Formats: sequence, C-alpha cells, structure tokens
Amino acid sequence: MFAILKKEINSFFASPIGYLVIAIFLILNGLFLWIFKGEFNVLDYGFADLSSFFLLAPWILIFLIPAVTMRSFSDEKKQGTLELLLTKPISHLKIVLGKYFGALILIIIAILPTLLYVYTVYQLGNPIGNLDMGSTLGSYFGLLFLMASYTAIGIFTSTLSDNQIVAFILSVFLCFLFYIGFEGISEFTSSTFMEQLGMSYHFKSMGRGVLDTRDIIYFLSVSFFFLTITKLNLNRETK
Repeated sequence: MFAILKKEINSFFASPIGYLVIAIFLILNGLFLWIFKGEFNVLDYGFADLSSFFLLAPWILIFLIPAVTMRSFSDEKKQGTLELLLTKPISHLKIVLGKYFGALILIIIAILPTLLYVYTVYQLGNPIGNLDMGSTLGSYFGLLFLMASYTAIGIFTSTLSDNQIVAFILSVFLCFLFYIGFEGISEFTSSTFMEQLGMSYHFKSMGRGVLDTRDIIYFLSVSFFFLTITKLNLNRETK
C-alpha cells in the first residue's frame, strides 16, 4: 500500500497537477476572502471570524478534489496498466487505500497554508485574539472529514470509466448531491432525516465546535461505503 501511496504522491508532484491543485485552491480562497468585495470578504465582515472560509471551501473542493482523483483508476484503464496492477501480489484493498490516501494527502497539503488565515484573523481581532478557536478547530476537523468523503467518492467514480472527464463529472455530481442535494430534498419533503443524510448538515454541526460522534461516524461511513464499492469494482475487473 505504501509503495502505491508514494507512487501516487510522486506522480502528482512530478507533473503540474499537484502544484496546480494547491495554487488554485489557495488563489481562489485568497481572492474571495481578502480581495473581492462581497459576503465572503473577511475584512468586510465586521468582526474576526473565518466562517466565510468554511462556507466557501467545501464548494471549491467539490470541483478540486474530483480533478485530483479523476485520473486514479481512469488513467490506469486508458493506458492498459490496470490489469498489470491488479495481478501484482497486493490486495485490491491496499491498491484502493494507496490511491485514496495519496490523493487525500495532496488535498491536506493544499489546506495547510490556510492556517495562516487563522493567525491573520486572530491578529485582526479587537482585542487581539478575539477569535472563537473552538468553532474554528471544529470547522477544520469537519473540513478534514469532508475532504476524506469527497476523495472516497472521487476514487470510486474513477473506476467507472476510462475517460477522466466522465469520472470528473460523475464525481462532482455525487459530491454535490451528498453535500447539499439532500438538504434541498428535505426542504420539499420537510424531512429532517433527509437533511441528516447530507454532508452539509454534519459539517455545520462540527463547525459549532462540538465534535459529536454521530457526525464523525457519518463521514467515516460515507468514506467506507465508497471505498468498499470501489474495491468491489476492482474485483469485477479481474473476472
């Protein structure tokens, strides 16, 4: 598994993909949070708070993570190397986890520089330090679990086609559905259960600063489900 993980990370940074992902994520967030006037601008918000960042980041990641994961298995299929990979003396689960954690680590690296936002807003507070650290840390944990679920979805969709664009579109659709789609359905059905099926509900819950085990179990369950069916798809490829 670690050999595949290392190979994935090296492949990201041996090409412009890894650097582009990190740069695009930071530039988009930076422009909306500090440059462009509007509801996301931290300086126009009126008080020291990072809620606009945690409102914006999930939407950027809906497109960014599928762009990272779309090549995971699609590229292997297109080049005809998937069959060789599956015949190696390594379990399908380790192959899936190697590619999964390789993509997830890249996204985590892209998130790390945003910790500077915390320091900046902390210093901008009046008085200095007037920042709800509990809510901020909870939101970062929520973002980490959200990224893990998005990545699992992206890895799964990359097994469905040898066309990276198809894998990207399917991944964006499923990420969108799980993040906000169920919340939209709940507004029509007036069902709180439907709302609780969505990632947005649990992400916002963690953003309150309280790490509820129900929220953690939800995100772990989504990731486990998509990684499991990814493994099942690989098993089918060998038959």
